[in-house]
This record gives sequence, C-alpha cells and structure tokens, in this order.
Amino acid sequence: MTQILKRINKHSITSTNMKKAMILTISILSLWSCQQKEEKQEQPNIIVIYADDLGYGDVSSYGSTELITPNIDRIANEGIRFTNGYATSPTCTPSRFALLSGIYPFRKNKAHVLPGNAPLLFDLGKQTLPSMLHDAGYFTGVVGKWHLGLGGANMDWNKDVSPGPNEIGFDYSYIMASTNDRVPSVYVQNHKVVGLDPANDPIQVSYRENFEGEPTGKEHPEMLKMHPSHGHDMSIHNGISRIGYMKGGKSALFIDENMNDDFLKESIKFVNDHKSEPFFLFYALHQPHVPRVPHPRFAGKSGLGPRGDVILEADWSVGQLFDELDKLDLADNTIVIFSSDNGPVLDDGYHDDAVTKIGKHTPRGGLRGGKYSLFDAGTRVPFMVRWPKKVKPAVSDALVCQIDFTASLAALVGQTNTTPDSENILDALTGKSDVGRESLILGQSNITAYRKGDFVLIPPHKGSKMTNKWVNIETGRDTLVQLYNLKKDKGQQHNLAEAHPEMVESLMQEIKQIQSKK
Repeated sequence: MTQILKRINKHSITSTNMKKAMILTISILSLWSCQQKEEKQEQPNIIVIYADDLGYGDVSSYGSTELITPNIDRIANEGIRFTNGYATSPTCTPSRFALLSGIYPFRKNKAHVLPGNAPLLFDLGKQTLPSMLHDAGYFTGVVGKWHLGLGGANMDWNKDVSPGPNEIGFDYSYIMASTNDRVPSVYVQNHKVVGLDPANDPIQVSYRENFEGEPTGKEHPEMLKMHPSHGHDMSIHNGISRIGYMKGGKSALFIDENMNDDFLKESIKFVNDHKSEPFFLFYALHQPHVPRVPHPRFAGKSGLGPRGDVILEADWSVGQLFDELDKLDLADNTIVIFSSDNGPVLDDGYHDDAVTKIGKHTPRGGLRGGKYSLFDAGTRVPFMVRWPKKVKPAVSDALVCQIDFTASLAALVGQTNTTPDSENILDALTGKSDVGRESLILGQSNITAYRKGDFVLIPPHKGSKMTNKWVNIETGRDTLVQLYNLKKDKGQQHNLAEAHPEMVESLMQEIKQIQSKK
C-alpha cells in the first residue's frame, strides 16, 4: 500500500491527474480496508459447549428415543458427529483440567474431584487453551461451571478471588465458584463474588466443621425441598443441603432454578460484546449434574424426572445461543464444539426420581459403566463439531479427545503448542481425515485405561468392582487385566486378555512409556 501511494504521488503532477489520483487512492484504500476486514473475519470464532455428566446415550443424535434434543442434534447434523469421542477422565475436575491445560490428569497429583475451597489447580505461566487463543488475538471468556479451584490456601472470599480463570488466559470469567452441590453457593465474576456485601454480610466457608447456629440437612430435614440420598447433608441453601459448610453472603447466593438462565444470559452478552472481534467462549453448562433443579418452564416436561428435565433445559439453551449467532450473522464462521466432562450417573447424592423414572431411557447408550467407571461409558461421551463455513456434515469413527483442543486449535490459528500431551488432530476435527489419535490414556492418578485403535486395555486395579449401594455403577476395577475389542464388543462383555497375551504385554509397556514421559 505504501509503494502504491508513492507511485501515485510521483506521477500526479497536474490538477487533473491529482483528482484522478485521489479517486484512485480512495478506491484502493476502500478495497484494502475491505480486504483487511475480510481477513480479520476469516479467523473463526470458537465456542466449546461443555455439559456435565451427560451420557453417550442422553441425546437423540446418539440414539436416545426417550429424550429428544433437537438443538444439540443441530450441531451433530450440521457438523461432524464422532462415535469415538472422549473426555480424559470419568470425573469432572480431571477432564476439565485436561481440556484446558493439554495435560493428562495423571500428571497432576491434585487433579481429582476438588472440594469447594480448593486452590487453583493450574501452574501459572504455562500454556493453556485460553492463553494460546489469547495470544492469537482472541478475546477469551468462560461462563458457567468451573470446579478447578480458585485462589490460594485459606482464601478469603470477601476479597479478590485470585488466582483464577483470568490468570490462566481468560480475559473474562463468570463462573460458579465450585459446583452446584458444594459451597460456596455463589458466582464469581472475574475476581469478585457477584452481589456480595462483604462489609455487612461476609462469607465464611469451611469443609471441616459447621458454623454455630447454621442449620444442616442432616439435622433439619424439614427445611429441605430436595433430600439427600447420601452425603450432601451439610449447609442448607434454597431448600437444598450441600457438601460443605457456609455462613453469610445471603445477597450473593445463587438460585438453582435460575442458574441455567443466568449462564445463558452471560454467554449471549459475551457474544454480543465481542461480535466484532475473534472470540473464544468456554460455555460450561451445569446440567445434568446434581442437584437437578430445572426452571419451572421445564419442570415435568421430560417425563423422566428432574434429570431429564434439565437435559431438555440445556438443549433449549444451546438453541437460544444458536439463535443469537444466527441473528448476529456469526454462525457460519463460528466453530461450535459440544461434549461432556464424563459419563452419566443417576443417583449421585439426592432423591430426585432419576432412578425411579428412568423408564426405557438408557443414558449409557449401549456402553458399559458410567461416571466414575473405567469402562467406556465413563469417558466416551457425545462429541460433535460444527463449522458451516469449512466443515461438511459427516459421522466419524476417528479417535478424538478433548485434551487435543489446544494443539489442534493452535494449528488452526497459527500458534505453537507447548502443552505436553495435546496432539494436533485438526484434520479429524474438521473432517479432512478419518484418522485421529492412535492411542489415549483414560482415567486419573493411578486409575487408568488405555485405548489404542479398536482395543481398550484396563490394567489390574485394587478396589471395589461397584461404586456403592447408591451409585450403582461398575467401576471397571478388577484384579485381572481386561482387554476388549470395542469395535466388535461395544458393551465390553468379552475379556480377550487371556487370548492375546502378547497384545496385553505390548499395551502395558506403552502405558508405562507414556506415563514416564515428562
């Protein structure tokens, strides 16, 4: 552009030529401006919608006939639906950590289900998915469930809540402090508890002992509108007892029935606020995690009890977000990835009719196990990618995992991935290849399974084969090694370990090699 202007100035010596030159300059500048705008818009927006405890069979695009989820199905039908899409762990915190950090959860000792007052899980200064996209020029935001720790040890919730999402690469955050069944029952916007009056009604939080005079669900069941089945019998808020003890902060307490609307409103506002620049939104739904308390608009709509109702509520929210993208003319060049942090569970701490009203619905979708399990239903989850501008509708059997978002999206936006375990599977995620990962470690700490090709190996593990009498799920633990061909035996009914000792030994060695990698 500079050279063009110099040439125009050199040859524009007459008045007539000067006018022509000015017109030409304006035209060139206009074209250049349009080109710059198009190049900026070419960089896609990115939204990751992350459900909580949603099973492989909980959405209709994966075979559900009792729960119909048209808005989630829109992502699958207009994009790529993966049949071998995985979270890294059968529980929440480790999967979320791996997605955002690009690090296997077994490499982080504290990457297990965290209490509500746990410190931030991440090591500051290391690359994360949001920090990588921030460096690529994206405005990054997280809205919804967090459960990855906040602050440091003995944090005072009445002051700045830091470090948190904003310290690992998010430019904006509006999150639940922990989980909806753990105290403190508040939202945190950037570094502040939303609606808190710290001078007149400060928050106190403890996971050791109750505060004097504060009622609990165990001692005062008459105060409850939803009763615990196991645990979840401590501090009472909104007629529901939680895990942990809390006092004060009355003006900041969230209302369960409004939580979905609160997070949807913030997500839509985020999209509108940053519609003129590339943005990344991690929209972390809290459904269908317990306590399942749908808004009255959805109560009773599924016929399957509150668990079914909140899945319908989540599906509606996805539709509302899509409507906003359509209205803003952003949908065509926005990558939307939908998945879940782990597999399904029915009774997970409250009497909410999830077991008694399940009917013919099968949340596992023909898989074995569920949340907490090393069997496939613990980690194989709904997984779909929609990008109308670039991705054609398809069904893919490629092995893909949430841990690979950082490396794959780094390749897309021209950044270098420095996370240790994230792999570039961009071609699989965009439908250019039907090959994804070669292998994948699943689980956390010393509890692992290993998927390679069509086979999954579960090494010997100590512990119970069942979770407990309330959570009726097979853990996958056994003193015997287990080997299954998932292509031929989706339900993992035929242990092939004795028939293939060489394969067992080879896969065991591969697990050790991956685990020893620094």
